[in-house]
Amino acid sequence: MARSICLCIFLLFITWIPILSTSFPLSTKTRWIVDEKGQRVKLACVNWPAHLQPAVAEGLSKQPLDSISKKIASMGFNCVRLTWPLDLMTNDTLARKITVKQSFESLNLFDDALGIQIHNPKILNLPIFNAFQEVVSNLGQNGLMVILDNHLTYPGWCCSDNDLDAFFGYPNFDPVIWAKGLGKMATLFRNVTNVIGMSLRNEPRGTRDYPDLWFRFMPKGAEAVHAANPEVLVILSGIDFDTNLSFLRDRFFNVSFTDKLVFEQHWYSFSHEGGAWVKHNSNDICAKIIGEVNHNGGFLLDRGFPLILSEFGTDERGVDVSGNRYMNCLVAWAAEKDLDWAVWALTGDYYLRTGTKHMVETYGVLDATWKNVRNSTYLQKLSGIQHPFRGPGLQEKKIILHPHTGLCVTNNHSGNVPTLRLELCTKSEPSTFNPKEGILWINKMCVETPDVAGQKVKLGVGTKCSKLGQISATKMHLSFKTSNGLLLCLDVDERDNSIVANPCKCLTKDALCDPASQWFKVL
Repeated sequence: MARSICLCIFLLFITWIPILSTSFPLSTKTRWIVDEKGQRVKLACVNWPAHLQPAVAEGLSKQPLDSISKKIASMGFNCVRLTWPLDLMTNDTLARKITVKQSFESLNLFDDALGIQIHNPKILNLPIFNAFQEVVSNLGQNGLMVILDNHLTYPGWCCSDNDLDAFFGYPNFDPVIWAKGLGKMATLFRNVTNVIGMSLRNEPRGTRDYPDLWFRFMPKGAEAVHAANPEVLVILSGIDFDTNLSFLRDRFFNVSFTDKLVFEQHWYSFSHEGGAWVKHNSNDICAKIIGEVNHNGGFLLDRGFPLILSEFGTDERGVDVSGNRYMNCLVAWAAEKDLDWAVWALTGDYYLRTGTKHMVETYGVLDATWKNVRNSTYLQKLSGIQHPFRGPGLQEKKIILHPHTGLCVTNNHSGNVPTLRLELCTKSEPSTFNPKEGILWINKMCVETPDVAGQKVKLGVGTKCSKLGQISATKMHLSFKTSNGLLLCLDVDERDNSIVANPCKCLTKDALCDPASQWFKVL
């Protein structure tokens, strides 16, 4: 990591609303998800896979269910996107006649069966579906909302273009059976208040993923869910691995209900041009890809429909340069749009993935013990977008977010002269920035930039306010010129999180340069 981390600034509107204040059921109000009182509820979710063999939520052989639920809440998430295979609703033998113990032992997962006996003896001899119900119930007991995501047809790993259940009409994806399965799941959780939504199908894809087929069958699944459980949000994914909803620009989706309809979109570093994040200057490629993401799905927000970024994430070991650069860009976009979201994934490791036992999930926020956070820096980055910035019923508070760290800018009161530093966003002071004037204010004190690189940025009472400009393709650098004409940008000294001024980086086409430390996004 570089010696100095420049500040990516977002002027945001934040109110910190605890999940316990939520009044169910949820519905939609233009682009927002709101509670029964009409107040914004921001979904900050984590994906918890339960769709692989043996069709049991991952990790229960490592830790007690209640411990995992409490860990999810302690990490700042208020919601779980819990995946499930359609077979759980269409195959009564799997759902009702096979116990958890039998399912594991049939796959020679004897050590996991023993682990469940030790950590979760209550579910060991339950049928598979009843164990699934126990997970949902325990999440609710810990104040966590649940989105039930139909991930695929039969238990296993997902996803590739040649999967037999990739799209409507494929050998293992019968639209009629699918709609019936959705309706059955919706019925079974009709009176479970913490189940706030159902995602109809994960990542439709393949050579047949035509919009015409999507329009033909997706409404039937949506209507099946709403008819069975009119309280839940009905969440629809697009095509091309759920990266593309652009076909809704000219032809919209018609259903009998309006205030429960939500769309979802996925975005990974590999969702676009291969190797783009290391082939191009990050300023340029970030601006380009954000444009594509907005075109493919983000436009729905402007048209008054909620959009959940229901899968994103990267290798948390820090070795993936593309993933690291993409995540800084994504957090910037998610903050700008104030999105609801679900990160992939909670998983420390899998019982069985593509034939391999205990495969570690490097995208998982927990490590293989299912007890410890895999990467606290990554989790801190997510914390910057876990709380609502604006929306119905919220008191707006302008803040400055640093996406690279998930921290916010505030006044450093420790010295004789007020300066800037990073702090938890919940402790940050109000901030405003007028792009036309170029003046940055922190709690009624304006920024006074130094005339020499490396020095701390001070705050004054308004007599020497510095004018800042926005440069680069992303408009995410805040820059200024010194008295001798040197162009500097705001930066962060990682030794103490103080904000300093340093020469602006990555303004050329150099693909090796990573500008994330000097990105600013003014809203």
